[in-house]
Amino acid sequence: MTDIVSPEVRSRMMSGIRAKDTRPELILRRALHALGFRYRLHVRNLPGKPDLVFPKYRAIIQVHGCFWHRHGCSKTTNPTSNSEFWHAKFARNVERDREIERQLRELGWRVGTVWECELSKKSESSWIDALSRFIRDEALKELDLGGAMR
Repeated sequence: MTDIVSPEVRSRMMSGIRAKDTRPELILRRALHALGFRYRLHVRNLPGKPDLVFPKYRAIIQVHGCFWHRHGCSKTTNPTSNSEFWHAKFARNVERDREIERQLRELGWRVGTVWECELSKKSESSWIDALSRFIRDEALKELDLGGAMR
């Protein structure tokens, strides 16, 4: 199946996709800040420049888009044009995520993952409670809110 838009339009659409300050990330940040959590954003000296870093708790939250990080939910579609390129790109994204998480753990950080679809389909109280527990409780070494379906 061919693309329904021209290459120029597709290029403009793809260039509008952000890596920082995405809608799911902003939703999460506002909710955690309202609960009194303070964090640093995209810390450059940590592997992968994590989305939210809670130095006081040695915790990190990564907000993953389901499409780009291959969650496996309904938002994880596969482009039909240039499929070899996309398959390789997605595989590299997933491998990079695993490597970054491993490096962060080796540095003594606890890493939590929040998937984009979980922020939209569940009530805020359910995911915010899980995140609060993860951030505060040092015994919880990992959190995968939405459970990766890969």
